[in-house]
Amino acid sequence: LTVAYARARTIRALFSYALEYFESSCCVLVKMSGNFLTIPGDDPIQKRSRSSSLTDLISAFDNKAQAHTDLQKVTAFSGQFDKNFKPTFSKDEYGKPVPGSMTEYRGAEAQARVCSEMKELCEIINEYGKAPCKGLLPPELADATRVISFGELFTIYTVINDKLVGLLLRTRKHHLTYFEGEVLFQKRDDDVPIFLMKPIQEVRSYCDDKAMQARRSVSPMPNY
Repeated sequence: LTVAYARARTIRALFSYALEYFESSCCVLVKMSGNFLTIPGDDPIQKRSRSSSLTDLISAFDNKAQAHTDLQKVTAFSGQFDKNFKPTFSKDEYGKPVPGSMTEYRGAEAQARVCSEMKELCEIINEYGKAPCKGLLPPELADATRVISFGELFTIYTVINDKLVGLLLRTRKHHLTYFEGEVLFQKRDDDVPIFLMKPIQEVRSYCDDKAMQARRSVSPMPNY
């Protein structure tokens, strides 16, 4: 009964919308002017305006339908898949998801989640690391705020996340941490020091801003 009532309300709303559109298009709506009733149906300017609006609406619908048809041609799971169809891309569009798509939305959410994990890793280093001896550090590490060995960090952080090495590489790319070597391995590199290069407040602000930028770069309501 509830479903039937909801469907009835939906049909009624659609019917009301269609009726209003038909009345406005045909100029049957009665407009009050002073103490007289006038039916605005003979003004040529209004007719041209309505005709232009209707043409724009039809054109927008056709463009949307054509875009959907082209998308179905390159979707392997679609009944309209065409292996001979070759979509064209500009240099800026190549290798990027379709704007407004779920793929773009999921990518932005993944990027925001990685920023949160970067912040979490830096907070662990800040909490369990020690203050470095600035007098023994080279000039490029003068801004380091905390230091911890890779072995100790591995023991602590793998309980939280199993992507420690990947996150360390990413934080170093963003100049949040520093360590020597292209990649670190457990046991072999347990004594390698990991430096936190910025105060934790700056790290939090930086990661939060990056996550917000990622989410704002896409539509909050993806189409497909």
